[in-house]
Amino acid sequence: MRNDSDRFFVLTGGPGSGKTTLIEALRAQGFGTAPEAGRGIIRDQMAIGGPALPWQDRALFAELMLSWELRSWHAAHAEPPGPVFFDRGAPDTIGYLRLCGLRVPDHVTSAAEKFRYARRVFVAPPWPEIFTQDEERKQTLDEAERTFRSVTGVYAELGYELVPLPLAPIEERVRFVLDKAGLPRT
Repeated sequence: MRNDSDRFFVLTGGPGSGKTTLIEALRAQGFGTAPEAGRGIIRDQMAIGGPALPWQDRALFAELMLSWELRSWHAAHAEPPGPVFFDRGAPDTIGYLRLCGLRVPDHVTSAAEKFRYARRVFVAPPWPEIFTQDEERKQTLDEAERTFRSVTGVYAELGYELVPLPLAPIEERVRFVLDKAGLPRT
């Protein structure tokens, strides 16, 4: 396993806190990105009538999330050299399992320890003013806040430095991330 963790930046937090919008803005500026697993899995499972949905089989959903995150991590190696921004990472799977009160299998912990990202992890705090629910995001704001605490707790336990994103317009969030990551603005 090649160590590119210094160029793999994770954005994490609860649902509805602006992570995906920020990832899309970074992609529009030409940075490499990796999409969020959860929404993609939900979309695919709903399309095929599959059971790996957070409101149906949480453990199976978590396994698919982990698989997606590891695939994204490996795919980032195929990208041209340079930073890659991930909409969540492998440690988020542990946070999800804990949030659901499910046992964290050893292989999930092993993945979070072996598949590392840059030390600085950007965390999107709960932002009630922009939080919305939809077909794929059924969580309440309270669940989003508990998700935030769960996933950020995992990253902290794994030795990552948590960098809270400002509750600010997208342009300011992009500047903040690029500055804190030590990257030039495009």
